[in-house]
Amino acid sequence: MNYTIRPIAERDVPFMWDMLYESLYVPEGGKPFGREILQDPAIAKYAEHWGRPGDIGWIAVTDDGQPMGTITARLFDESNRGYGYVGPDVPELGMAISRSYRGQGIGTALMKALFDELRKRGISRVSLSVDPNNEAAVKLYRRFGFTDVGVVDTSITMVADVKRGN
Repeated sequence: MNYTIRPIAERDVPFMWDMLYESLYVPEGGKPFGREILQDPAIAKYAEHWGRPGDIGWIAVTDDGQPMGTITARLFDESNRGYGYVGPDVPELGMAISRSYRGQGIGTALMKALFDELRKRGISRVSLSVDPNNEAAVKLYRRFGFTDVGVVDTSITMVADVKRGN
């Protein structure tokens, strides 16, 4: 399948919100969250007011323009910590792939694009939060050099050295 990875544009923001919803891990057979969870400030902070200074985002789209998935990196501070917060100079990664496109290497391609951009901007580390039961995501993150640095609620906080990642 042919696709393109490009920076997230303003027209992509609604899809980015859809991917934020998709990124909320629900165990097999578990009850999905209601979409109203996107209005929870702890979740909304990952997408609201997208395009502020320091925001980095990529989207994968098919050759006919169908969006497939997104990856973002956003800075937070001590007063507005994200789930994977480790410091004000370490952006927090968020990523999701539409169900019909999972398992086709798109996550790897998005991670490479993000790591390349982080390097260009001189950013040395990136963090994230992941449910340890989300085995496919954890496997991908470990391939990019992410290591566990803590636990928040039911999720692992991981950090990668951008210079060493794929």
